Amino acid sequence: MARFDLTGKVALVAGASRGIGEAVAHGLAEHGATVICTSRKLEACEKVADDIRAKGLKAEAMTLHLGEIDTHDDVLAAIEKAHGRLDILINNGATNPYFGPAHETPVKAYDKTFEVNLKGPFYLTSKAMPLMLKDGGGSVVNVASIDGIQPGENRVAYGMTKAALINMTKGFAKEYSHKGVRVNALLPGFTDTKLASGLKSIPGMQDYMDNNLSIKRMAQPEEMVGAVLFMVSDSASYFTGQGMVVDGGSVI
Repeated sequence: MARFDLTGKVALVAGASRGIGEAVAHGLAEHGATVICTSRKLEACEKVADDIRAKGLKAEAMTLHLGEIDTHDDVLAAIEKAHGRLDILINNGATNPYFGPAHETPVKAYDKTFEVNLKGPFYLTSKAMPLMLKDGGGSVVNVASIDGIQPGENRVAYGMTKAALINMTKGFAKEYSHKGVRVNALLPGFTDTKLASGLKSIPGMQDYMDNNLSIKRMAQPEEMVGAVLFMVSDSASYFTGQGMVVDGGSVI
């Protein structure tokens, strides 16, 4: 497991209060990283951090709202003061406040989707970059979606943000990988998270999975962890600017 050893690394996980972010926070800690669990709900992040520490691992909790850029500075300053470094950044927070026909998308829902899903990761990555470069580099993983390469019905704006996030991943990789910061994206498929709760309740969803997924079920958040561990580890030292699809064989 030496290739996946993260001992001594400091990892910031945005959107760590539940779902994929929570699972990734546990996975990083289990491989030796000190994990900073963040979201807009501090109490929920404290619980995740407590659960990690109960296993004898290292975790902290802080408030960070991806869509509120001012909160980024406070978290990064606190990490620099306490640890002096940042090695791993997981941009996981996302929202999809509107599910329905594209032509009926409310302007407020559109703006909120872009604010959290795209503006937030762009500025958090931008603000974190000097700290990551300061100690020789690190790894960024942006949690996108297969909607970014294969748009879904009734969530056009959401898919647009994920497509842009994939492009952002490639742009940051092009600009910073030669300086030591690798940047990649995780593209989950249909995963059992709160964000997907609206999709789960759609009549005929099991028929959809039977007809479109090679593994004919939803993913669990824990099934995304292995891909992230690879991307942030030394095993991925020549892996950058890529989108790793983990979707049960939907996009083939």
